[in-house]
Amino acid sequence: MKIRTKASKPKPFRRKTIWIFLVSGILAGILIIFLANKGLKYTSTDEYCISCHIHPQADMAWKQSSHFQNNSGVVTHCTDCHLPPAGKGMIAAKIKHGSKDVYGKLFKDPEKFNWKEKSKLENARKYTYNEGCINCHQNLFTEGLSTDGEDAHLYYRQHKDKVVCINCHLNTGHYNANAVHAHNKDFGQVKTADTLIFKEPAKLQKFEDFTEKIRGTNVSFRMVAIPSGEFKIGSPKSESFRKNNEGPVRKVKLSKFWMAEVEVSWNEYLAFFQETTSEGRKEIDVNANEGNVDAITGPTPPWGAPDQGWGKGKYPAITMSHYAAETYCKWLSKVTGKHYRLPTEAEWEYACRAGTETPYFFKGDPKDFSSKGFLKKIMKPDTSVINSYVIYSMNSKGTTHPPDVIKPNPFGLKNMLGNVYEFCADWYSPDIYSLYKNDVITDPKGPPRGTEHVIRGGAYDSDAADLRSAARKPTQTTKWLVTDPQIPKSIWWYSDCINVGFRVVCEYDEAYFK
Repeated sequence: MKIRTKASKPKPFRRKTIWIFLVSGILAGILIIFLANKGLKYTSTDEYCISCHIHPQADMAWKQSSHFQNNSGVVTHCTDCHLPPAGKGMIAAKIKHGSKDVYGKLFKDPEKFNWKEKSKLENARKYTYNEGCINCHQNLFTEGLSTDGEDAHLYYRQHKDKVVCINCHLNTGHYNANAVHAHNKDFGQVKTADTLIFKEPAKLQKFEDFTEKIRGTNVSFRMVAIPSGEFKIGSPKSESFRKNNEGPVRKVKLSKFWMAEVEVSWNEYLAFFQETTSEGRKEIDVNANEGNVDAITGPTPPWGAPDQGWGKGKYPAITMSHYAAETYCKWLSKVTGKHYRLPTEAEWEYACRAGTETPYFFKGDPKDFSSKGFLKKIMKPDTSVINSYVIYSMNSKGTTHPPDVIKPNPFGLKNMLGNVYEFCADWYSPDIYSLYKNDVITDPKGPPRGTEHVIRGGAYDSDAADLRSAARKPTQTTKWLVTDPQIPKSIWWYSDCINVGFRVVCEYDEAYFK
C-alpha cells in the first residue's frame, strides 16, 4: 500500500507554471512558423528579388519571354526557376543564395557586375534548377514537338548527369533577340557592299611576310614568315603551374613556314561558309557525300548563333569543330593554290615562343599574374604587363576581342596566348614528348592516331596560369556537343564550346616562286 505524503502532492502553482510554459512554447512555435512562412513568401516575390538584384535588363527580358508572355496567361516567377521546389532543397538553396545576395548588396557595386558574363551557361547553371523546370514541364513529349526536340528530350532523359534543361533553353526565362534555338539558315549570308573584289590570290617572290587574298571576295589576311630553327618544346619542372603533359623538355628542329598573324576571323571563315555551305542537307548526308566530285562540302547551317552575339568581322571565328577547321584549310588551299593547314603542335609552340624560353614570350612569372587562390582574388594581381599582350579572364569582360587591341610577340604574331584556344593538327597524347627518342626531333607531327586533338594557347576566360607557352590540352568532342539536339551530332559545329578557334600555316614550297 502506497502512502501519499503531504510533501509529495504537486503544488498547484508548479502545475500552472508548467502549463503556462507549455502553451507559451506552442504559441511561440506557431508564431515563429507563421512569421517564417510569411517571410519566406515575401522574400520569394518577384518584387523582392528585383529590389535586391538591381538588373533592369533581366526584368525586361523576363517580361518579354514565354515565361511571362504566353497564351495560357501563366506567369513563371523568379523563384520558380532560381530555387528548387519546396521539399526538394528549397530552404537550403535559399539560405545559400540569400547569403551571397546580402553580401553583394552590402559590399559590392551592382553597376560593376558583368551581367552578360553571369548569364552564360556555365554560370547560369549554378542558379537555375532542373527540378523547377520539371515541376512545371512534366510532359517532355508534348503534341507538336519537333523531331529535334524529341531527340533532345530523349537525350536528356538518358544523360541527366550531363545535361540540364538550360543547355538548350538558356534564353527561355530571359528573352534574347539574338538567340536562335534552331538551325540558323541565315547565318553568314549577308553580302558586303564593298566593291573591291580580289581576282587572284597573293603571288610570292621570296620567303617573306605577305598578305593573302581570297579570290572572289574582299577578304585578306596577313601571313608571317617564320624562319627555320631549333627550340626546346615543353616546360621545366621548376615552372610555375607546370603540368605533367608538358614534359620532358625536348629539342626540336623545324623547317621554315608561314603562320597567320592572327586567328582566322569571321570574315575569313564566312567566305568559306558562303561558298561551300551545305544548306538543306543533314549531317548524315554530308558524311555520305564526303569525297564526291562536288568540290569541297562545307558546313551545314549552325544551331543557334556561333558568334554568341559578340561580333563577327575581325573577331576570331569560334564554335566550329576540328573537322570544320581542317576542311576550311583544304578549301583555302584550293582557292589560293598554296598548301594551307593547321599548325603542328611543335610549329605552334615554336612560333609562340619566338626565341624565348620563359613561361611567356614577355617578362613575368605566372605566379605574379595568376588570380588563382583566395588572397589573389581579393588583392588582385598586377596585370599591367600581361594586359598588353593577352586577352584573358582579367581583361576580356567575358568575350572575345578583335586583334588590334594587343601587342604582337617577337615574331609579329598576335593573340598566341589568349583570346581563343587554337586547334593543332596533332592527335593528343599526354606523354608524347617522352616517346621522342632522338636527341633532336625534326618536324614532329605527334602520334599517328588518337581520339582527340591538341589545342594550344589560352582564351578570353583563361587564368594567367593556363596561358603559358608550353600549356597544352586535348579537345573534348563529346562534352562540347552535349546541347546539340541532332542525331547524329554535328560534324561541323560545337554546341558547347565557345572559346576555341584556329589559325593557319602555309607550308614553304619553292614552286610558289615560279
